[in-house]
Formats: sequence, structure tokens, C-alpha cells
Amino acid sequence: MNMPDIRTLVPHSGKMVLLDRAISADIDDFCAEVRIHAGSMLADEQGVGAWVGIEYMAQAIAAHAGWLALQRGDEVKVGFLLGSRKYEAQLSRFALGEVLRVHVHRVLQAENGLGAFECRIDIVDGVRAAATATVTVFQPDNVNQFLKDGNVG
Repeated sequence: MNMPDIRTLVPHSGKMVLLDRAISADIDDFCAEVRIHAGSMLADEQGVGAWVGIEYMAQAIAAHAGWLALQRGDEVKVGFLLGSRKYEAQLSRFALGEVLRVHVHRVLQAENGLGAFECRIDIVDGVRAAATATVTVFQPDNVNQFLKDGNVG
């Protein structure tokens, strides 16, 4: 599958785009890749803390929403990370040089924009399920109206 540039799928810009590329997508699933290097956002001399995995997951969910929007001919929209349940990392950091695959699977999508995803980060040629979580998100129809008065509809 020929995937678009990850930067066209997320509403982030510049260094805030933490994922490197989209690998695959379908109606309920998305996979993205990130290579940990010295210039990675939030990296230190040893790598990136595993706690950043939740943001990798959230950006993969955003990229999935962006991919779906483009399939419909719509614009990519802003969404919100509401929270996560059971974020579990098998290690304390993602080491420099590691390549991560971030898998997200949509398990719930309500008409009001609420969604839930089962997420997993694998290290390519390394630890499978290096981190897992259930992530909840919200994407209002009109983000500006929502930010102005908090109305979902």
C-alpha cells in the first residue's frame, strides 16, 4: 500500500510530528513507525523515556483519523487525547537507534466523536508489545466552536 507522508495525516507541524512514517492503514487499524535518534524530540543521551509512548500512540490515532478523512475527501481535523487506561511499558526507555512500530486498533467510535483504541508499540527486531494501552480520544465536528463554548454538537 502506498501511504501518504505522515505530516499530511496529522494536524501537528514541525518538530511536534513525532512519527516518521505511515506503514499501513484500513478502516479500523493504523501502523506508524518512529526511529529513535539523538535529534528525536524529548531524547537524551540514552534515548527517549518510555512514557513518551503514549504520545506516539496518540499521534498514530490522529494519523488514522487523518487517513480516514482523506479517504472521504475531507480535511484533517484536530482531536483531543482524553486519557489512557493501563499504559504498561516493558522497559524504561526506547534506546537510540531503535525503530518502533506503533499499532492502533479502533474498538469504539461514537457518533459524538468519542473513540477508544487498543494500542501497542513494538520494537522492530526486538521486544514485541514493548508498551500497550487503551487510549480514549475525542474529535468534535467543529473544534473552534467546541473550544469556544464546550458544546459537542
